[in-house]
Amino acid sequence: MLCRAVAVELEVTKELNSLLYSVESAYLNIVREVAMYAVANNVTSATQLQSLLYRKYRLEYQDLNSQLVIQAIRQAAQIAKSFVERRRKGLVHKSYPEIKTVSIRFTEFTWNYEEFVKSVAPVRLELSLPSGRTEVWLRPHKHFWQYWWRVLTGEAELASTLMIKRRLNRWYAVFIFKLKPRQEVPQRVVAFDINENTVAVSRIDIIATIDKIADWNRRYLMPELYSIRTDFGRLARRYEAIRNAIIEKLKPGFALPNGKYMNITNTREYRKRVKHLRESGRKVGRVRHVASELTKNPSIIITEELGEKPQDEMISDLESGGLRHRIKQIPFKALEKTVEDKALERGSKLFHVSSYRNSRVCPIHFTRLESTDDWHTLQCPLGHYVDRDHASVMNMAWKTTPEAWTKGVW
Repeated sequence: MLCRAVAVELEVTKELNSLLYSVESAYLNIVREVAMYAVANNVTSATQLQSLLYRKYRLEYQDLNSQLVIQAIRQAAQIAKSFVERRRKGLVHKSYPEIKTVSIRFTEFTWNYEEFVKSVAPVRLELSLPSGRTEVWLRPHKHFWQYWWRVLTGEAELASTLMIKRRLNRWYAVFIFKLKPRQEVPQRVVAFDINENTVAVSRIDIIATIDKIADWNRRYLMPELYSIRTDFGRLARRYEAIRNAIIEKLKPGFALPNGKYMNITNTREYRKRVKHLRESGRKVGRVRHVASELTKNPSIIITEELGEKPQDEMISDLESGGLRHRIKQIPFKALEKTVEDKALERGSKLFHVSSYRNSRVCPIHFTRLESTDDWHTLQCPLGHYVDRDHASVMNMAWKTTPEAWTKGVW
């Protein structure tokens, strides 16, 4: 089952704001202390931590609902377990996890879940705060109503856990919707291949292609070939230049007596400037755009098997540092995962095929393609030119057919 989180802003008065701040402060203190205790004593079981520390924090924060204390301990256990695993892999070098913000988790006993689910158009909540049950009004938006309509039609369920989060001095209620995968009849066959700056797509419209006119010749379908521009490589090159400019600007302030410089990337000043860059946000937007385009209609979606670390396999034989960096910045797995989730949500199916010789075989004559002066254009021995990306996506589609083993593309 798929999960989607939707944040809705709360209408907060001064009294309610102070109550939420007090709950957040107590909740954050519990999470920090329990996480430090769990890491120091190597206890990552939520049940064990609850039996050891629940009574202590229940007496210390008597105004806090008991369920919030339990949720804070469980959240700390998750953080501690993740921290221990990452430290074991050598990904972190600190002694304890650094917890700056938390999302307050309200279970079904600490907010009016039953009444909320039964409502046709919910616009308010009731939260268990230090002053008792407190009514809070919502500011629902279009995105929330889209998912709520699915709840009313039975296509989704609302999770019983509600999260309250503060961001930029505004309070938000985060609702989690559990979507049921749709079962639809496929209308298209779509194959896609991820490249540095584009996503190559081969699309066959089943309804438009296989009709009464094409009944006499069902074997031969003409795919629509096009590319979706992503500019992941150009984006990586641009932000690399920006980061280098920041380093050059900060260098004079971190010069050593021997004429060398400190590692600028480890300094606070560098991190303060870099955190305002929007590289990751731009990538996420482009990934979602591609996923939405590929799953616009119920389809059979085909892509190649990438492996666990596709970037490392691609750059193993490369010497150019710039090209290696650009390839490392392409979100292969994130794009594949987003397409898979969106496909389940919209009634499509994702299939993986082997990546062997996809861009080296002519998809028409199934002969080995020869290189030309243009890296993207290859030549078939029978006299025509083939675009490398188009050959790749067409051969992916071929590999899903029963007679693929006779075509020489494996």
